[in-house]
Amino acid sequence: MTEGATLRRIAEALERLRPAPGKAPDFTAADAFVWHVGPDRLEPVARVNRVDLGLLVGINRSRDTLLDNTLQFARGLPANNALLWGARGMGKSSLVKAIHAEVLNRGERLKIVEVQREDLPSIGRLLSLLRGSAERFLLFCDDLSFSHDDQHYKSLKAVLDGGIEGRPDNVVFYATSNRRHLMPRDMIENERGSAINPSEAVEEKVSLSDRFGLWLGFHPCDQDEYLAMIRGYCDAYGVQIDDDTLRAEAIEWQATRGARSGRVAWQYFTDLAGRRGVTLNA
Repeated sequence: MTEGATLRRIAEALERLRPAPGKAPDFTAADAFVWHVGPDRLEPVARVNRVDLGLLVGINRSRDTLLDNTLQFARGLPANNALLWGARGMGKSSLVKAIHAEVLNRGERLKIVEVQREDLPSIGRLLSLLRGSAERFLLFCDDLSFSHDDQHYKSLKAVLDGGIEGRPDNVVFYATSNRRHLMPRDMIENERGSAINPSEAVEEKVSLSDRFGLWLGFHPCDQDEYLAMIRGYCDAYGVQIDDDTLRAEAIEWQATRGARSGRVAWQYFTDLAGRRGVTLNA
């Protein structure tokens, strides 16, 4: 067999092994999707698990900033990628989903696509599917962080910087994290202490958070905000309880959890609604 024939056979074999082109998604199927790999696909979500924007208490500045940014994007104007970081249970992911609903309620068109952290290496293929669409997409990654030997952060740069093609104009990326720099502080210190050039050792990973145009911090709530969250839930869902009883029960509940946050407030309210025989179905 000649060298040319051998090369042709190798090329044909590689062509057969190449994955088939992804089928163009039906973006009219829903306003929310989840990105899956193996095979690549966008699964529509008929009903998004979220709360009303008005029920998110104590995060007014972050709420207004993120809403303005998202409305700009939905209207075809320039907008920033956003990193929501800070205390756990304080409504970071709830805010992203509530903002999406609010944008739709205002008559704008916007699709939200949830991407799992472990699927970040496939983000380039997802962007290829979205790039040519007339729709606008909010990519959302919840609980984003990276460990010492994690290389997924390099894939994220395809969204934040866009590489040679640039980030598609119809895509913006929002992420939530408990860590401002997306990596543990002890890992930053360890790498600085052991590296030949300490500043360069962590610069690549730490600078990833700098690529988000918006940094929105979420901090632990105080007791008044905690109680206001619960009262807002009670009023919204029609759960009757007097202020003194609510205060006593809610404070006891948070004491047993050893924490006070929006998540703890919702957990107490869920228990309260169950005891009062009130369903929480929308």
